[in-house]
Amino acid sequence: MLILGAHSGGHDGSACLFDEYRLIAAVPLERMTRIKGDGARVPIEAIDECLTIAGRRRAEVDAIVFTRGLFPSRHFTHLSGGRLAEARLRRLLGIEKSKYMENEGVRYGRVDSAAMFDAPRFRREYGIRPDADIAFCNHHLAHALPCLFHNDWPEALLYTADGGGDNVHYSIRVFRDGRLTELYGGDAQMLQPRRIDSLGQAYAFATEALGFQAFRHEGKVTGLAAYGKPKLYDALATHFRVDGEGQIHSDFPNERAMRRHIFQLAQGTGREDVAASVQLLLENFILEAMRRILARYPLRHLGLSGGVFANVRLNQRLAEELPVDDVFIYPAMSDQGLACGGVLQFLLERDGMDQWLAHRWPLDTLYYGRDFGAGIDDRLNGDPLFRRLSTTPVESAADLLQQGRIVAIHTRGMEYGPRALGARSIMAAPVDAKINQTLNDRLSRSEFMPFAPVVAAEDAESIFELGPAKRDAARFMTITCRVREGWRARIPAVVHVDGTARPQIIERRQNPLYYDILAGYKALSGVPVLINTSFNVHEEPIINSPDETARALADRRIDFVVTENALYGLADDAQQR
Repeated sequence: MLILGAHSGGHDGSACLFDEYRLIAAVPLERMTRIKGDGARVPIEAIDECLTIAGRRRAEVDAIVFTRGLFPSRHFTHLSGGRLAEARLRRLLGIEKSKYMENEGVRYGRVDSAAMFDAPRFRREYGIRPDADIAFCNHHLAHALPCLFHNDWPEALLYTADGGGDNVHYSIRVFRDGRLTELYGGDAQMLQPRRIDSLGQAYAFATEALGFQAFRHEGKVTGLAAYGKPKLYDALATHFRVDGEGQIHSDFPNERAMRRHIFQLAQGTGREDVAASVQLLLENFILEAMRRILARYPLRHLGLSGGVFANVRLNQRLAEELPVDDVFIYPAMSDQGLACGGVLQFLLERDGMDQWLAHRWPLDTLYYGRDFGAGIDDRLNGDPLFRRLSTTPVESAADLLQQGRIVAIHTRGMEYGPRALGARSIMAAPVDAKINQTLNDRLSRSEFMPFAPVVAAEDAESIFELGPAKRDAARFMTITCRVREGWRARIPAVVHVDGTARPQIIERRQNPLYYDILAGYKALSGVPVLINTSFNVHEEPIINSPDETARALADRRIDFVVTENALYGLADDAQQR
């Protein structure tokens, strides 16, 4: 059975394609349209890319699973009276509005989203087979399920938190004895009055108050926090509490009041101190919530998902201070990951828990975009702007990195989720902190955290204080940890002011080219770490296609590009090797 998953929320649109329980492709919409965080519509470009990767057509799809996102008003069946008349008039005038399925469900007191959706019309318009199933998933369940599906845990606490979805901001689920029990955050809460309790929203308001873009630049706030003092913490924390069941509440009457309070506090306060205050607020209250849940349900495995858990410093505290053996943060923790989680919900409801559990498999990589193969070489070889410098890519790239040059890698399928993990990464030596400014200038970035390190699995523990609870998360660069004292001065470009780093652990079977370049650099320098930062300039999505890679090289954002077959540079660069 060929199953499409699609998220059409206000941001982070995405699509994926499963053949039964096998994930074939997963693509964020932004990587196709080149619009950062693109969403607010059916992600048709991402859908078609997934089908192209699989060599399939829309007419071959057996089922589509949507989140309760945005759809044109003509795709709703429940509108009547004046709302229906207005929708028809707007369509005739060419100014049709889209509506959130979530909001429509809340407005009419309904969770039967499929019954509110004009599936026959959708199928006709998009070339989907008339008998293809169309289903809808729960936002927070779709966040949570991948954590359970990609681990063989016998029991676990699954906790999600984000700025909001299906009328809630959190969900709590317990898995044990082969059963998944929902404690909070499912469809039952969707029809309840919306609670003003989102720490993710508070963090977004602080991001906005500091002059950054909410739901996009929260990482800047996380980086700034290490330089400040939490002077506003008490004034923020007094508005929040955690009850005995581990649920978070606030006394703000609405989100406008929360935003106003945070903006007023931020006035006249240094931005580092604002950042430190909201960071501590997030950490302390999420940590306390989970402590209380685990006191009632003493489980040893913790699965986390939702945009809040893009906060790597929060994840470190959870792993170090909670009584758990293992923490797994779903790597596509933002709303990009909902497409895959929705398909997993569809399969769970179709097959039941026992069969679903029997099909679990570990998530080893995120290379689920298109693998252009030799297409990247064809693109660079066929352009007089570029010159092939070497047909020994590993040795040449390692040598150039040792010389302090900046090398981008283009290999395998583009990564799914917000992190570049060696398929579309920029590499540099970590031994001189000045490289941070050089890279930021070249990439038009203004960041407050150092770049992340990549390290081979066999070297990780000798450099970073990981331990079993953090090691799995570090495979996907979703957690920070302390850098061992003896290494901090040797790799300053990847060590933050608080002595931590956000490593990626790599094994050779996952990406031989990436691994071998790292090994080659280690052999030359004695340093088993390289910088890994995403291959993109500021405010652009991560690189996808050979054309985008060629443009970055032509614009001198990087010095060289390495592929499976060769190493390339600019034809007129006198400094080339």
